Amino acid sequence: MKTPGPDHPITIEPNPKRVRVVFNGRVVAETSRALTLKEASLQPVQYIPRADADMRHFVRSPHSTHCPYKGDAAYFSLSVDGRTADNAVWTYEAPFPAMAQIQEHLAFYPSRVDRIEEG
Repeated sequence: MKTPGPDHPITIEPNPKRVRVVFNGRVVAETSRALTLKEASLQPVQYIPRADADMRHFVRSPHSTHCPYKGDAAYFSLSVDGRTADNAVWTYEAPFPAMAQIQEHLAFYPSRVDRIEEG
C-alpha cells in the first residue's frame, strides 16, 4: 500500500455538476453526488455512487486489477439491448483507508460508453 503524496498526488472532491453516463443510448448512471478523483498526471475520473446507477445493466466480470494507492478494483461489463462493453466499469469495494471516499462508487472508461456528460 502506498500513500498519496507530493510524488503521486491524489485528490477527491465532490463534483457540483450533474454527471450522466450513457451507453447504447440509455442512461446507465446519473447523479448529482459524483466525486472527482484527480491522480497525478492522469485525466480526472468521475466516481458515481452505486445507488445512482441502473445496476440491471451491469454484469460482474472476473477481471480485477490492483492499484498500490487505491487497492483492488473489481469490474463490471455493461449490457444494454444486445450491446455489451466488457470491463467498462470499475469499483474499489474495499479501498485503502486514504481512498475510503470512493467505496460504493463506480467509474467508467470513457472509450467504452457512449458518453459521460457533466452539466
